[in-house]
Amino acid sequence: MSSGETGREARADGAALAQTGRETAETSAIAASGLQLTYSDGTEAVASVDMTVSQGEFFGFLGPNGAGKTTTIKVLATLLSPTAGEVSVNGFDVTSEPRAVRESIGYMAQETSIDPELTAAENVRFACEAYGVPRGDREERTTELLELVDLVDVADKRAEEFSGGMKKRLDAATALVHQPPLVFLDEPTTGLDPKARNRLWDYFERINDRGTTIFLTTQYLEEADQLCDRLAVILDGEIVAEGSPAELKRRVGGEILDVEVDGDEADRARAAEIAAETEPFADATVQVTDSGVSVTSELARQHGTDLLVRLRDAGLTVTGFEIHAPTLDDVFLAITGDEVETETLDADDASETEVSR
Repeated sequence: MSSGETGREARADGAALAQTGRETAETSAIAASGLQLTYSDGTEAVASVDMTVSQGEFFGFLGPNGAGKTTTIKVLATLLSPTAGEVSVNGFDVTSEPRAVRESIGYMAQETSIDPELTAAENVRFACEAYGVPRGDREERTTELLELVDLVDVADKRAEEFSGGMKKRLDAATALVHQPPLVFLDEPTTGLDPKARNRLWDYFERINDRGTTIFLTTQYLEEADQLCDRLAVILDGEIVAEGSPAELKRRVGGEILDVEVDGDEADRARAAEIAAETEPFADATVQVTDSGVSVTSELARQHGTDLLVRLRDAGLTVTGFEIHAPTLDDVFLAITGDEVETETLDADDASETEVSR
């Protein structure tokens, strides 16, 4: 092959890459159609996922354990290859252009990937080098990111001295050194105390406000409710619900009346029967709870007192009641039939303090 032909091919490759970049600016951050993944032992982890995430969106991905959340995010981040389907990330095909995908994303896994023997600044500089950030930009980029995650005052402290929350924030900074337009966050706040979790929330909101697309999986539905523009719920490898938090809450079917009843399991079951027989709640969702009965209905507020009177007349003792709008926990339970499982913090985690500044 002549040098002229080689040059023409190089120019053609460059033109193709430039065209891909132009197309990326016009396409969704994530587009998946018929995504499937079956492991070699025959286990079907993802049955069929259709998903579109717009550029600049804060997107939440929810589901019970084993539903396919982590498998899906690993396919999108090119850590696993799909068995079938078409999947593109930032305009690049995850199967044929995995390197281009990796260069255009940040990925924060459940476990931090920072080096505890390096300082905060050294960790960010190492990430800059690994991602090919120009040498002349690295110091400025390091300072900017440490300021963004509020770690500039401990830039020269070794990461092994940091609290769990500080390590998470540092890990997030290293995922952003190459200024990717899309960041994957796989349960980034699991195991953190509420204060550390809230600081990460603030950080994620800041980078999203700057235009970064965020794809979040989380165990904390309050987190998804506060942060996400739109959510998708996956169950048994398929997306079964999608919409904004408000839209999904409306799917629950009204407000929720929780009634506490004194007595045993039989008394609670009797309370549920009475609720179901109360005319305004004939089409309501009635569930026995650990403390009594829960009624979901658009008429819960107007006719809640009618139920309380009927329970009293039946000889049941009501010890408490509350009417509230549905939460994402209620949505999750209604859609999946399971309550979301979250980690319980150990005493050491809950009392974790950051190093002095």
